Amino acid sequence: MNEVLEVGISAKLAERIRQHGVETYPYECCGALLGRDNDLPEESGSETRDAMFSRRVRSLFPLVNRRDDSPRNRFSVTPDDVLEAEKAARAEGLEVIGWYHSHPDHPARPSDYDRDHAWPWYSYIIVSVHAGVPQDMTSWRLKDDRSGYLEEKISPAEVSARN
Repeated sequence: MNEVLEVGISAKLAERIRQHGVETYPYECCGALLGRDNDLPEESGSETRDAMFSRRVRSLFPLVNRRDDSPRNRFSVTPDDVLEAEKAARAEGLEVIGWYHSHPDHPARPSDYDRDHAWPWYSYIIVSVHAGVPQDMTSWRLKDDRSGYLEEKISPAEVSARN
């Protein structure tokens, strides 16, 4: 199957992820991606391909990295954090469609640890932060068999952002 995976996110929300990574540097930041799967553009009748995404981030729910032992290269969230993210999504008429985190002084590629703690279906946006400066941002989805990730194209979605 050669499905092209794509996630739409506004420049404003992408910048908020980068800033969260800068604020928490040299530790990993983390948060939830709130949006919709199989999202269509808000303006009806739009025929532009760029306005349609299989998944669209419409809001963020920043979280605190709960990792005490190695927050420079790991992040952790609690079940209560996940519940709070789901409540926030429902309050906005959205759903949790993924998670984001930073990789301080490392590439924006998922690690083995990331794979071991990820769930299929969700989008995982990773921003690389080198010496306190945000660099590359990538997105990934874990394969159903958990053998690895499929890279997800990040596309601009300016009309969809709520904040």
